[in-house]
Amino acid sequence: MFQNITASKVYDFIKDFVFINLGMAIYSAGWALFLLPNHITTGGGAGLAAIIQYATGFPMQYTLLMIDSVLLCLAWWQLGAKFAGKTLYAVLSLSFFLGLGQSLITQPDGTFLNVLGDNQEGMACILGAVLNGIGIGMVFMSGGCTGGWDIIAAIINKYKNISIGRVLLYLDLFVIGSCYFLFQSWQMVVFGYVTLVVYTFAVDTMINSSKQDIQFTIYTMESEKLVEIIRKETGHTATLLYGEGGFTHSQMKVVVTIVHKSEQIQMLRLIRDTDPVSFVTFHRVEGAFGLGFNVIKT
Repeated sequence: MFQNITASKVYDFIKDFVFINLGMAIYSAGWALFLLPNHITTGGGAGLAAIIQYATGFPMQYTLLMIDSVLLCLAWWQLGAKFAGKTLYAVLSLSFFLGLGQSLITQPDGTFLNVLGDNQEGMACILGAVLNGIGIGMVFMSGGCTGGWDIIAAIINKYKNISIGRVLLYLDLFVIGSCYFLFQSWQMVVFGYVTLVVYTFAVDTMINSSKQDIQFTIYTMESEKLVEIIRKETGHTATLLYGEGGFTHSQMKVVVTIVHKSEQIQMLRLIRDTDPVSFVTFHRVEGAFGLGFNVIKT
């Protein structure tokens, strides 16, 4: 039973456990410190739960727990135990930290402490969204999932030819837009959309910023010389592909190499100085693993 348990698996389990909890704590801090005191909503199940709390006073963590309980049952039925099981702990952790965060900022009169003061909704939506994005980014990087709309989108995607991203977008637009009927203010709707955009950007940056490298494709008659200078100056190597000009039919070698984002300008200068007439394209690579780059740790 325990023969497949190794020290590295135990370490990964503990690390994921710590970072999921830390990510949920940061995410909840964004709500407690900035979004809830200023009645700002956003997309997802959390946004819907926040609107219900603004309208009725019913704590959003309980609404989220009920929503996710139903959705987890659907996920278990439609998508299998593996998909449902990996979200369960994250959902419970989120509910706990949302409740803890609200208890810490609740004043004796029952209102929330607004750390930014009055009329600071714009700053609140930015700061809250950044904390939300960092927190959820940490959860995703640890292999966690927060359930919610992801489950609905996955089920719809299973039966309909609609991408998960598009389903999530439609659901988020609907939730944020619905807050108009509560506040009778388009300004609050705009704040919700700004929060969603900043949150999405923060999650993407959190997940991908450390994995962004640049792949160069170089069409050159000086391939051997260029590979040597790349190896000498950057420490990276390259792959040679054999090509033929479509118009001239002249033979050439195509140099393909990946370097760190910080080495992009250096690479362009090396190419310019080695073969100024070469044809060059480059694009961002979100994740390069192997010798000289990242180590697969997930």
